[in-house]
Amino acid sequence: MPEATRRDRVFLVVVDDSPERRIALRYACLRVRNSGGRVALLRVLEPAGLTEWAGVGAMLEEERREEAEKLLSGLAAEVQEITGGLPILLIREGDARDELLALLEEDPRISILVLAAAAAGSGPGPLITALTGRYGTRLRVPMTVVPGGLDEDDMQRVTM
Repeated sequence: MPEATRRDRVFLVVVDDSPERRIALRYACLRVRNSGGRVALLRVLEPAGLTEWAGVGAMLEEERREEAEKLLSGLAAEVQEITGGLPILLIREGDARDELLALLEEDPRISILVLAAAAAGSGPGPLITALTGRYGTRLRVPMTVVPGGLDEDDMQRVTM
């Protein structure tokens, strides 16, 4: 693979609150470290509910955004430690599935979507279910589904 192509690949990880997020992030980081590219982190904020006072709504929205920025900043340090490069940080507001699909359509830099399945057997999760079902035709990039139960040795083996 030409060096420019390796460097231009972007592995997108959805930063939700699931425990398997760490597996997806680790996989993407190791793939970038071992084969080139860059990691992008997407955090989708659910829309704030209606509130009677606009000031309260604005304050709550600002707090949620600050929390998202703090979370992404911490993960960015982790990504940089593993890959040696800074990730692309993205924050959007809306439905996670809809915002993810919109981002994939809008951003040509994204080459691979990395999601992890739950390890506990509770099903693949709503995003994986949606993207392998009725919304699968809207994907314009390959999707890698990482088993949520991979241990570190397996993770190293499959990312070489």
